[in-house]
Amino acid sequence: MSKVVDMKANKGKEKITVKKIFQEHWDQFRKEKWSGIPLDMQKSVEETVTKMLGCGDPKNGYTKYVCTECGEEKVVGFTCKSRFCNSCGKVYIENWVNKQVENIIETPHRHAVFTVPAEIRGKIYWNKRLIKDMSDRVAGLIERWYKQRNKGLDYRVGIITVVHTFGRDLKFNPHIHALVTEGALDKYNVWKPVGYIPYEYLRKAWQKVLLDLMKEKYGHETKMKNLINMLYHRYPKGFYVHAGTRMRDARGAAQYIGRYLARPAIAEYRIIKYDGQNVRFWYEDHNTGKREEVELSALEFIGKLVMHIPPKYFKMVRRYGLYQRNKNNQAQKIVSLWNYVKTKERKKTKKNKSRKLTWKERIKKEFSDNPTACPKCRCEMELWEIWHPKYGYIYDFSKDGPEVRENEQNEERRRPGLVRQGTIRRRGTGGVLQLSLQAV
Repeated sequence: MSKVVDMKANKGKEKITVKKIFQEHWDQFRKEKWSGIPLDMQKSVEETVTKMLGCGDPKNGYTKYVCTECGEEKVVGFTCKSRFCNSCGKVYIENWVNKQVENIIETPHRHAVFTVPAEIRGKIYWNKRLIKDMSDRVAGLIERWYKQRNKGLDYRVGIITVVHTFGRDLKFNPHIHALVTEGALDKYNVWKPVGYIPYEYLRKAWQKVLLDLMKEKYGHETKMKNLINMLYHRYPKGFYVHAGTRMRDARGAAQYIGRYLARPAIAEYRIIKYDGQNVRFWYEDHNTGKREEVELSALEFIGKLVMHIPPKYFKMVRRYGLYQRNKNNQAQKIVSLWNYVKTKERKKTKKNKSRKLTWKERIKKEFSDNPTACPKCRCEMELWEIWHPKYGYIYDFSKDGPEVRENEQNEERRRPGLVRQGTIRRRGTGGVLQLSLQAV
C-alpha cells in the first residue's frame, strides 16, 4: 500500500519535495512521456533535471569539515545552482538582485506585463526560440514610442525584459515582464523625465508585433493565416498588457523583477498531498482570488514542470537602450548628476558593490545556526577537503593547510637545499602529518 504524505494532517512530519517526486517517477516519465518534449529541448531538459536530482550528492563534489578536537567529520555536497531546483532558486534570485542593484539606474521605473493569448501559446511551446524574438519586439515597441513622440531629441530609455512561462496553475503561459525607466537621455545626453506610454498604444502595438512574428514564422500555413485574422477580430483593443506597477528606487525595481526571474514553477508549500502516484497542489485564482486545488498524476505533474525549462544558454533577462553594457555606466553618471541638481543632495555615482553571501553566512542568516560548528562538541570545524569529480582534490588540508605551509617554510629556511617531493596524510593516526622531503 502506498504511503500517503498529507501536509494538512501531518504538517512538520515529512516534507513533500519536488525532488522526491522526480526521484520516484523521472525514469518512468522518460519512457512514457518523452515525446511530449520538443526534440530540440530534450537535451536541455535531461541535463537540467539530472543536475537537480544530483543537488547535494557528494559524488558530484563535496566539501569536508573535520573537528580537530573530537574527530567528527561533516561532508557537504555541492549544490546544483540551477534555477529549476527549489533549493537553489532562492540563492540564485538573491545573488541576481544584489548584482542588478549595482547596474539599475537610480530613477523610478514602470513595470509592464505583455501577455500572449491562449490560441498561440502552443506554437511558442514547440518553438521556444520565439521567446527571444518576443522580448526584442517588446523593447522595440517601447523604444519606438519615445522616438516618434520626440523625433528631434532622439530619446533613449532603459529597458530590462524577463521571460516568464508559467501561470499559477502551472500551465504553459508565456509572457514578458518589462522594466522601463521613467526618464530618457536625449541626443545631447541630457536626462529628461518622461511620462509613461498609454495603454491603448501598448495593447495594439503588442498585438501587431506578436502577430507579425507569427506571420513571419508560420505565414505559409493556411491555419495560421486564419488564426491571425480571427485574433484581430476577437481582440479589437489589442492583447492584454498590465502596466500599473511603479517602483521608486533601484533595489525595489531589482527585487520586483527578480521575483519572476528564477523562482521555481511551484513553491513546495503549495503541494498539499502526494501518495506516491498522484500530486495535489493549490493555487490562488488570478481572477477570483479564491484558492483552487488541482490533482494530477505524478507524470502529469512532472510534465507541467519540465515544460518551463528554457533552452540551454537561453537568456531569461535581456537589456536594451540605456541598460546595454556600453551605455549603462554613462547613463548612471548622468542620472546621478541630474538627481543631485534636482534635490541638492549628493548621491553616489557608483553604488557600493554587494558581496555574495557564503554558504556558511546564508545558513546563519536563514536558520541562526553555524553549519561548521561540530555537532558533538560545538567547536569550530576545520575545512579539510574540497573534491570535484572532474578536477579531483582542489584543497587538501594535509597539503594546503596553514600548519603544513608554515612547517615547509621553516624547514626550507633551515635547509635551503631541500626540495619538497610530496606530502602524505596518514589517516587514523591522530591527525599526524608526515612530510616526505628529498635533498638536492
